[in-house]
Formats: sequence, structure tokens, C-alpha cells
Amino acid sequence: MGNQAKQKYYLYIDECGDQNLENFNPEFPIFTLCGVLVSRENKKKFEAAFNALKQEFWGNEDVIIHSRDIRRCKNEFQVLLEPEIKPRFYTRVNEILSQNEAYVVVACTILKEPFIRLFSNTEDVYGLSLSYLLERSIFCVDDKNEDAVIDVIFEKRGKNEDRNLTKFYNGLRVTGTKWVDAERLQSRIGAFTARSKKDNLVGLQIADLIAYPIARKVLNADAPNPAFDIIKPSIYASNGALLGFKVIPH
Repeated sequence: MGNQAKQKYYLYIDECGDQNLENFNPEFPIFTLCGVLVSRENKKKFEAAFNALKQEFWGNEDVIIHSRDIRRCKNEFQVLLEPEIKPRFYTRVNEILSQNEAYVVVACTILKEPFIRLFSNTEDVYGLSLSYLLERSIFCVDDKNEDAVIDVIFEKRGKNEDRNLTKFYNGLRVTGTKWVDAERLQSRIGAFTARSKKDNLVGLQIADLIAYPIARKVLNADAPNPAFDIIKPSIYASNGALLGFKVIPH
């Protein structure tokens, strides 16, 4: 591309469930890591769309979209208890997320019980899932034949957790992953940053919204899941294969 600036993408990452393999809820025995990959241009469009939604329902842009609070109608989302507001809110969110060409979803779900039987309860399931998300995001950008850099933004979990994850990532920069060598990973991945939910990043809020329906799809594939149906066209696919929806073990 000569002197032309590289295209910039952002990979926003959030999780559903916890990575505890020892004492976990038997009714939710999975861990899902979800990534939303957007270009710089589409990032701006999503920010404008979600800020307009927040203005419409709350009169400001400070509300943090949080899937769990939405489902439970808690905190700012108590407004969804109003029968005329809830369907309108969901319609507006679905309209935004239906822009399937504007973002790509890459997700990895760990089935804890069979995972422990095959491997152990000491594996770093977050790191394993992160490796997959980075690989597929790189594949996706390469499919577009673009000279691009991906900045990775993941939600803060705690000082130790964030430090360990950064250490894991730095290891990947040395060793590469199963399908992406170190040189390729270094050329594609730019910043690797933890950000707080309080920072009000729309990309992290989209990842939060998407992670839960993906987890529910894995838990019960046959149950009605309209939220998953909306985002499914955005899941990374190549040559007809759904490469952005990984379940381990499978």
C-alpha cells in the first residue's frame, strides 16, 4: 500500500460465565469469550447509533449497556419494566445489531465438564479462547486482503487477571498460535489493552450483548434464541464454513 496508512480494526472482547474449572454452576457449565471486530469507520457508526439510543431512552449517553441488567431490568434498565418501553428498546437494539456487514463476531466456548475430563482443571481457558479469537480475527482481516492492524481491547477483570493475560499474550507474540506464526501475529495485532466497563466503550458493550446469546446457543441449541438469530450472519465464515463459532471440546 506504499505510504498509505494501514487500515485499523478494533477487536472488543468480553466474556459470559467465569473461567473457574473447579467449582462451577452445573446449570451454566460453560465459559464463552466473545470478540466483536469492527473497522475504524464502522466503530464510529456504532458509537453514533448506540449514543442515539441512549439519548432516546435516558436523555444522556452515560448509561452502560449491560446484558445482565437488561435481562433483569435492574439499575438504569428498570425503565424496561414499562410495557410500552421494553419492546421498543429491544427493537432499537436489534436494528443496530442487524447491520451484519458492519461487524464480525468471533467466539469461543469452553464446555467445562468434558474439557476437564480431556485436559485438566488447571488450564487457562481465557488464554486458550483468546488465542482462538486472535487467530480468527487475523484470518478475517487477511480474507479482506487489507494491510491492517487490529487493536485488541478486553474488559478489565482484576489486576492479577489482567497482568496474567497480558503475560499470556506476550508469550503468543513470541511463539505464535497453532495456525498463526509469531511474525504474522506481531504484524497484525497492534495495541493490547484492558479497559473498564465504566469507560463506556460501545464496542465492549456490543461484545457484552452478544456473548450471552452465543452462550445460550451452546447450552441449548434447539431453544428459541432470537438474539442469536440476529447476530448469526455476523459470525466469521469463510468458504461456507462457520469459523468464528468454536466450541471446545467438540
